[in-house]
Amino acid sequence: MRDQGQVALRLPQSISGQRRPPPVARQGAIRRLVLFHQPGSGRLIDHDCAAVRVDTVPVNFKLIPPTALPCLTSPDRQRLPKRDRRRVARRQPSKPSSQMPPMPRVTKRVVLHFPGFEPFDAEAHRLRYQRSAQQSATAWDFRSDVGPLVRTKQAAHFDVDCAGSDWQASSRIHVFDHDVLVDALSRRSLARRLAGGFASALHVAFNGGLWGYFRHAWRFGLFALFPFLLAGLMTAAALVVAFFPHWLDLSYWNLLWSVPLAALLVRQVLLPFAAKFHTLHLFADWEMAVALARLDRPDFNRWLESCVDGAREAFSENADEYLISSHSMGSSVAAHVIGLLIERHPDILAGKRVVFATLGGAILQCALMRPARALRARIGAIARAKEIFWFEVQCLTDVVNFYKTRTVTLAGHPQEKQPSIAYIRVKHMLSADRYRKIRRNFLRVHRQYVLGPDVRACFDFTLLTAGPLSAAAFASFSRTNMPVL
Repeated sequence: MRDQGQVALRLPQSISGQRRPPPVARQGAIRRLVLFHQPGSGRLIDHDCAAVRVDTVPVNFKLIPPTALPCLTSPDRQRLPKRDRRRVARRQPSKPSSQMPPMPRVTKRVVLHFPGFEPFDAEAHRLRYQRSAQQSATAWDFRSDVGPLVRTKQAAHFDVDCAGSDWQASSRIHVFDHDVLVDALSRRSLARRLAGGFASALHVAFNGGLWGYFRHAWRFGLFALFPFLLAGLMTAAALVVAFFPHWLDLSYWNLLWSVPLAALLVRQVLLPFAAKFHTLHLFADWEMAVALARLDRPDFNRWLESCVDGAREAFSENADEYLISSHSMGSSVAAHVIGLLIERHPDILAGKRVVFATLGGAILQCALMRPARALRARIGAIARAKEIFWFEVQCLTDVVNFYKTRTVTLAGHPQEKQPSIAYIRVKHMLSADRYRKIRRNFLRVHRQYVLGPDVRACFDFTLLTAGPLSAAAFASFSRTNMPVL
């Protein structure tokens, strides 16, 4: 038995190729030795971040599991060889991260769902959910029953009952669709839609939004520019045809045929081509983004107030868990609504287990604009709410998504807890043939967060909103840690 005052290690040649000093024996007070195990390598990393092999077990010895590797500080990680720094970085968690709450089984859930910017009313969303639930039930081998839509004065909801071999769960899903706003923006004349879209683009550019997009998520920046560049090219093509006689020094009488020809080109060729890329729909999307940032449109503000009333009504129901799910533009709406609710009723969440899941969230689409002070303040209020566990679901191949960004920090609250991030891949949720058909349609890929899967995957919208597992559990699922029903 080794003397209690000695710690002896045999230190072979280190990873970097430099030989460590010979073993030493320390007399007197025991120095605590903390070792981090690297699976599969046969190496351990000591508290000085040197790779060592322990041939004799020290007396005062503590073996740290692999999950503790992230507790290495940044300066310590820099002293590791590059290969080992990469291993540690892969295990580094979001900093600071929300603490994962306990996750018992759920039998009764209330869901507040804020869909993205789509021309769908609540019934259309219910029908799509019903189709997706059937796909999930087939993939995961359970039964699902989606009830009819029930409209109230404040919002609309429907009930979902799911059951497996040894579990059952019921959810009431409140849908806060903004179809009335989408319809109002889309029913205007072509000239007004184009003018409104370009005005919104200028507002985004001159108020810091565009710079923020390219700085923090360059692919979203390209997505923001795409509809306006396409519309600009189409406008230039129409003008070239309309004024072609003038450039050839022909008589102005020739404009009588060139201008109608340009109009025909726009109507029969350019607009159908733009419709394939949802150009005018994206123009309306940017108008709504600016309205949510500035809060200067009475119709939008009245609609937000009605959503706050509906959310208060939903939180008054009894449930094991309350899930706030939002998709795309709906994440900005959810932040406004839940933030307002917390401001006006600070105790409304007391004693409740609340999960906030942003799916392909685009809160920063609005929050990065300078006038969005109210939105940024409400993001901070949600981050400070101790009852809320917030996580984001992000995907590399989704360009309408602020991939690997920290929403709360970029909204001006770096000291608050940050949402956890769950990374998914759309190709792992679909069959190879189906994914091949949709992978070049960026809006279709973006919608997959709320659609049904072909195969079992680490993320499933139906399981998130109506399954027996706590919604918070989906923050930690991966291809190597799949949901277990």
